[in-house]
Amino acid sequence: MAEIKFEIEKNIGVLSENAKGWKRELNLVSWNGREAKFDLRDWDPNHEKMGKGLTLSKEEVIELKSILNEIDV
Repeated sequence: MAEIKFEIEKNIGVLSENAKGWKRELNLVSWNGREAKFDLRDWDPNHEKMGKGLTLSKEEVIELKSILNEIDV
């Protein structure tokens, strides 16, 4: 399996942390040298290992924000 290269360009925020220290974070991440996208996933404390996540374009984040603003939580 090919190595996945990534660079966390900006940490936007931490949503939660589990008992083992892994954090669910929203970051701007460049994957394999491509333009950075919004990325939501779990990371180990050293940002060396990651869980499955979701990557969104700026347009998708704008639409998600609009949807979330419409719901009562």
